Amino acid sequence: MAKCLMVQGTSSNSGKSVLVAALCRIYKNRGYKVAPFKSQNMSLNSYTTKENGEIGIAQMLQAEAAMIEPSVHMNPILLKPKDKFKSNVIFQGKSIGDMDFYTYQHDYHDIALKVIKESFNKLNKEYDIIIIEGAGSPAEINMRKEDIANMEIAHMADANVILIADIEMGGVFASIAGTYILLDDYDRSRLKATVINKFRGNLDILKPGLDKIEKITKTPILGVLPYDESLKLPEEDSASLTTHKFNENKDINIGVIKLPKISNFTDIDPFEYEEDVGIKMIQLNDDIDNVDAIIIPGTRNSIDDMKALKESGLADKIIEKAKTIPIVGICGGMQILGEYIIDENQKESSFGTIKGLELLDIKSKFETNKKIVTQTVGLIPEPSFLKGVAKEIFKKISKQEVTGYEIHEGITELNPSYLVSPLLKIKEGQGNNKLGLYDGACSNNAFGTYIHGIFHNYNFRREFLNYLREKKGLSPKYGEDPYKTQKDYSLNRLAEIVEENLDIKTIDNLLFD
Repeated sequence: MAKCLMVQGTSSNSGKSVLVAALCRIYKNRGYKVAPFKSQNMSLNSYTTKENGEIGIAQMLQAEAAMIEPSVHMNPILLKPKDKFKSNVIFQGKSIGDMDFYTYQHDYHDIALKVIKESFNKLNKEYDIIIIEGAGSPAEINMRKEDIANMEIAHMADANVILIADIEMGGVFASIAGTYILLDDYDRSRLKATVINKFRGNLDILKPGLDKIEKITKTPILGVLPYDESLKLPEEDSASLTTHKFNENKDINIGVIKLPKISNFTDIDPFEYEEDVGIKMIQLNDDIDNVDAIIIPGTRNSIDDMKALKESGLADKIIEKAKTIPIVGICGGMQILGEYIIDENQKESSFGTIKGLELLDIKSKFETNKKIVTQTVGLIPEPSFLKGVAKEIFKKISKQEVTGYEIHEGITELNPSYLVSPLLKIKEGQGNNKLGLYDGACSNNAFGTYIHGIFHNYNFRREFLNYLREKKGLSPKYGEDPYKTQKDYSLNRLAEIVEENLDIKTIDNLLFD
């Protein structure tokens, strides 16, 4: 049976995910078999596991910190927000349908709790330690009876709880005290200590507040975690895009269209690790300037986002840019690049079928309720097979593999013409079509793929960036993958920061006693 410790937060985005990741790495480094666990997660950034099921991207990162393969049992329930207050509900990696909050909370509560217990029990038998992450705040007292993410899970796992609070947005002491006060005695008995996160400045200034909050809560402050801008780790919540500071105005600048319903935006993460590459998030009403390529990322609704691009005028700006620079679409972004997105049954959107940017000679259709969720392996074809800019970009890596994962409901067909060709040959996965033979499309200055994580492949990203570098008269870059080396550095540094600034002996006692 595993020893369990839970991290809950005073709010969303307080630092729960990164503290869990740090603790996973710390105890893994001590020789324990460690697993992360988050019973219920709401996220637009998901990852496909070896079981071909979806989990939140944070649990993928935490599994990586623990140096284990991610599993659907580490995040047995995933809620992916859609339109009209509905979410796609995913149990143990598989979608069970779209439903509103009331239906889910009242009709599926007991079923969801059963699924959670089943996954937890599986991990409980396989690992020495389980580090559990809560969701939102445990002090949502209006929803305590429906809770399957915070205190209900702490009791189920017999886990002590560390509360983490974000000081960056202000009100940190009120949020800590308020959380303790609002919980009843039964739930409050699980709260054993507090951590303050994202501090910048002189720690001495905080000390009077720390002393007073310890008296109010009758529990210790384990320490204060500094804000370290050198750490680069995947973000889980699209809200982070409003506060995250991307580096711009580098030698190479990648424009990323910030779609209203953007999802899986972690596809652009590897570019942040490239020293000479900047990322510019482009809003609907922005001008497009000083960019060397444009990426249209995934979206939870490609039709509605295509409509927004047209109405804002950004569609015309992208089409104009496509005359001179590469335009790349990933998943829903590739659908947007095509001639039509066909939705005769209004499965994707009440708007129905819509014309795309018409940069690729393809059509995407929403025909069935089947959701494609799979890990994917593709092969770069011979240059003679490819069309447009892709032929030039990827000519040096023909026959090499790329890996990633697919999460999509639409099927894309290439129109029978000489203007367009697939981007990849599929070895494992689904790709564009029901037969799973090919993925993506390329023509002129545009190419697209259904494979999330395509730029996490160093060979693919390197050749793409080297094409842009050489186009600007810059030298190509080779060597080790900066994304891989710096991400592992960030996980190790994160663990070091936690060990340096928190009372690890007390954390050990909370876990093992």
